[in-house]
Amino acid sequence: MSLSKTTNTYNRQNWEDSDFPIVCETCLGDSPYLRMAKEKYGKECEVCARPFTVFRWCPGARMRFKKTEICQTCARLRNACQTCLLDLEYGLPLQVRDAALKIKEQIPKSDVNKEYFVQNMDSELAKMDEAGGKCQNASDVLAKMARKAPYYERNRPHICSFWVKGECRRGEECPYRHERPTDPEDPLSNQNFKDRYYGVNDPVAEKMMNRASEMPKLEKPEDQTITTLYVGNLNDITTEKDLRDVFYQYGEIRNITHVAHQNCAFIQYTTRAAAEMAAESTYGRLTLGGHKLNVRWGHAQARKDKETTSLAAMKEIKMKPTPGLPAPLPPLPTELQNNFFNIAPQAVPVVATPFIPVMPTLPHPSMQYMSTPLYPPGTSK
Repeated sequence: MSLSKTTNTYNRQNWEDSDFPIVCETCLGDSPYLRMAKEKYGKECEVCARPFTVFRWCPGARMRFKKTEICQTCARLRNACQTCLLDLEYGLPLQVRDAALKIKEQIPKSDVNKEYFVQNMDSELAKMDEAGGKCQNASDVLAKMARKAPYYERNRPHICSFWVKGECRRGEECPYRHERPTDPEDPLSNQNFKDRYYGVNDPVAEKMMNRASEMPKLEKPEDQTITTLYVGNLNDITTEKDLRDVFYQYGEIRNITHVAHQNCAFIQYTTRAAAEMAAESTYGRLTLGGHKLNVRWGHAQARKDKETTSLAAMKEIKMKPTPGLPAPLPPLPTELQNNFFNIAPQAVPVVATPFIPVMPTLPHPSMQYMSTPLYPPGTSK
């Protein structure tokens, strides 16, 4: 039992008692067989300083033991893991999630207000469980930055300080890592639970937000008449109806051109606002038929149509003659149009072909003997 606070300071009825922790899949580990140690009122919460039930377990082989650091009430208020304090849905720091969803959390930080706030939120959370709870709107930035699978490398043991000094004598039996530490001035090594929970001055969150700001974005074309989107990397079984079902939700579609042999399509909207909404909503995160589609603006098609229209208009316009220039040359006579050097045509002499008689071909003398029968008819051998 936690002995840092006496029973006169806290009301024992508000101490938290639970049967299972609220943790993420990464902290649980990849082993399907897990054994946990439970200690009732074994520690104070790192946020509200209220005693709660502590759970301790090993997530896998060659991994360090993990335990819960905050109570379940604080974890549910921020939808965070009790161990790593990351968001349970996206696996991201709370500061990144709050910045993407534009959440301003108003949790008091003073001891007296914090205790009163936590006691009131216990009853509110119980009502939410009965009503089915609530969910935040999904963010495109969070969907891009979120991990698709658990990151078990986070459960590795810490670096052995004796090995760094050259004094570790355990060898392979040492439960800590024998690796060189990173830069001690690295801001990622200076983290605490309260900054991560409240989303303030979190170095990991700042690093991820800087990386998110450098991600490529789809730039809008300056020509406001372009309302066509290019969709590439289509599946062989994707049909025009599948594309219409996906893109019709962003606005009215004027035309869909499906180029099956090139696995692409061109989708033209009736308005520019609908095309911009479709481009922002589907760029880099649209999957259809198991293929991740490439969505871009149809610049090439628009330019080609524009050039063709401009050339046709130029042919129809009759330009006025520029003053001060000499008059055009008169046309050539008919007899000189095909004879620029004015050379008189000469008669070509006709040469008669001599007649050569064809002699008949006579058979060879030897053929006469071969054609004569050896035995005349009516004679015997």
